[in-house]
Amino acid sequence: MARSMKLAGLKSVENAHDESVWTATWVPATNSRPPLLLTGSLDENVKLWRPDELELVRTNTGHCLGVVSVAAHPSGVIAASASLDSLVRVFDVDTNVTIATLEAPPSEVWQMQFDPKGTTLAVAGGGSASIKLWDTATWRLPSDKSSSKKFVLSVAWSPDGRRLACGSIDGTISIFDVPHAKFLHHLEGHYMPVRSLVFSPEPDGRKLYSASDDGHVHVYDAEGKAIIGAMSGHSSWVLSVDVSPDGEAIATGSSDKTVRLWDFKMGAAIQTMSNHTDQVWAVAFRSGGGGRLASVSDDKSISLYHCS
Repeated sequence: MARSMKLAGLKSVENAHDESVWTATWVPATNSRPPLLLTGSLDENVKLWRPDELELVRTNTGHCLGVVSVAAHPSGVIAASASLDSLVRVFDVDTNVTIATLEAPPSEVWQMQFDPKGTTLAVAGGGSASIKLWDTATWRLPSDKSSSKKFVLSVAWSPDGRRLACGSIDGTISIFDVPHAKFLHHLEGHYMPVRSLVFSPEPDGRKLYSASDDGHVHVYDAEGKAIIGAMSGHSSWVLSVDVSPDGEAIATGSSDKTVRLWDFKMGAAIQTMSNHTDQVWAVAFRSGGGGRLASVSDDKSISLYHCS
């Protein structure tokens, strides 16, 4: 039987931001630098951190309200930050030059993610009940995906970039066929907001994990419309979910102040980390060599864990 993954605390940075840290993602390595951790905060700033010391590389200013989402292009060259000021700023990671400023309806950007090929940035539209798909070559909007008039909080791309999953405030998850620009079906089972979604990295890309305010993590066959697993253990809202690069484990962050590591085959949490003193808004595994997981919280801190 395969051994389950284990987390060990590597480094924490207290007061990493001046206010709650709401979002985090890893920027892939380039030929000239290692991967970087990208964080966004209620303090209106975006920060870049160098692993494993979590040494601050740069602070990006420019938003005039809290930063709710950050996303990194698969090339590692550009990234994006979205704020309650209704602007998405696309910038060069190494020079901080602004590449594009995308406007959204007021406070309507909740989560965003680049597709695996880096050709499209999907932005969850909140109350405008749509997913905006920005072309990363022109920064134009070729299409607006309606999400059957639901308030959309979260987005995730399948590994092949052909499917887009959208989590709604009412607990339903919508699956879209992106090449054909059509809605496929809903995934049911949650009855409270779905704040985070992630597809497993397996090539067939069918397995979708969801995190909800109902305290549950669900596992769906996104093509077959079936729920294939449900895991519970958090005592409050599950705010974030991410899957390890090998697809073997998932991590969650919750408003119960913990980070949990889960083994899908066991259908249970195998480890609970209590580094944070307030709700954990984001967890993010680093892909590539040397397993790392980062978490950020309302307690203004960042924690970095070694995955073995």
